[in-house]
Amino acid sequence: QVQLVESGGGLVQPGGSLRLSCAASGILFGIYDMGWYREAPGKERELVASIASGRSATYAESVVGRFTVSRDNAKSTVFLQMSRLKPGDTAVYYCYAERHRVKNWGRGTQVTVSS
Repeated sequence: QVQLVESGGGLVQPGGSLRLSCAASGILFGIYDMGWYREAPGKERELVASIASGRSATYAESVVGRFTVSRDNAKSTVFLQMSRLKPGDTAVYYCYAERHRVKNWGRGTQVTVSS
């Protein structure tokens, strides 16, 4: 059974940083594409960043230069380093694991950017 557990969310001031982690189990982690979506109140879930099994990464335009996605295949963990956070980054962040166009989801972690 696939299990994805996010951690690292919290309350941070504008301009601050957070590092999200997502620990995966029940999958052969190295062959899965991984990534992060976020969902803000009243908005649709949007892709934030993805990192393929080959480690190529893509980002939403709104986070380019501020967020970095990475993975540690030995620890079956994907990370999202978020810097220069803005109030507009406030959302629940969801980790996913994708193989053959099927996504498995974590339960999410709340990120709130506020002074």
